[in-house]
Amino acid sequence: MKRWISLMLALLFALSALPALAEETAAEVVMETPVIDDTVVIVQEESPDYVQALLDVAAAEIGYEEGGNNYSKYGEWAGDPNAAWCAEFVCWCVNQVDQNTGSQLLSTVYPMYSGQNTGKEWFIARGRFAFRKGHCPDWGYQWEIGADHYLTKNEYIPRPGDLMFFSYNAAGDTEHVALVEYCTRNSMGDVTVHVIEGNNPSSVQRNSYPLENSQILGFGLSQDRVETTIRFGNQGDKVLRLQQNLNRIGMLDERHITGTCGSNTRAAIEDFQRAFMPDKLANGIADLETQQAIHYQVIQVEFNDPANWQVE
Repeated sequence: MKRWISLMLALLFALSALPALAEETAAEVVMETPVIDDTVVIVQEESPDYVQALLDVAAAEIGYEEGGNNYSKYGEWAGDPNAAWCAEFVCWCVNQVDQNTGSQLLSTVYPMYSGQNTGKEWFIARGRFAFRKGHCPDWGYQWEIGADHYLTKNEYIPRPGDLMFFSYNAAGDTEHVALVEYCTRNSMGDVTVHVIEGNNPSSVQRNSYPLENSQILGFGLSQDRVETTIRFGNQGDKVLRLQQNLNRIGMLDERHITGTCGSNTRAAIEDFQRAFMPDKLANGIADLETQQAIHYQVIQVEFNDPANWQVE
């Protein structure tokens, strides 16, 4: 009996200490968040090691000035010494990380490019371009992976290592690119994107832009964080994955897994919508609701597949 009473007293003491411990932990978290006036750095999920390596390389270049006739070492490295060199600067930095660490980021995680729109289209084809307004032209509305709603304008907050693309015309052509270093939020809720950029106007420098800046077109993501509506004619990695999922649930033949959403894929989406989404118009467009429903059916197939059963 005495032993039982002693245990109960010890338990009560431990429970009474929990609020104090929780407050202490919360205070420590707040203390670790950098504060600048009424602005705090937005702490996001931990980035891969290569992101910090890339930011370190870029930061070491701050202060570099171009020479006459727009000459830069970044343009020379890329094959055109006198090119407008904002993209060349980013690619050069990625290549330096590859050289220093033995990684293979260039042309896999980040594009090797210089031409207008080339970098944007490279990210779109890999399903890793988040438009600031949440809508991808010729595709449709976007959403963050795991979210239950479409992205609204200015909702996506870029992560360190993302590329921020600017457009200065109504056509949405990309005119400038910068490397995202971090983001901050002030007491009014306004988000500012802090970047390292080249060729603005003639040097490598740090700069900052309000997220709502109308000249920000969107972001090339260093990791897969967004999904995009898929429709007839779209091509890319996300189309390929959608086709693989449709094949997994028996809605699309393997020979039609091509990475291009053609007539067979559209018909498979329509068949799926009719079979599993009776309240939805079968239009052959894989929007958020449709893609989530397909994913759910894939999980069911895998769960019921004896090949996935484990015998303990």
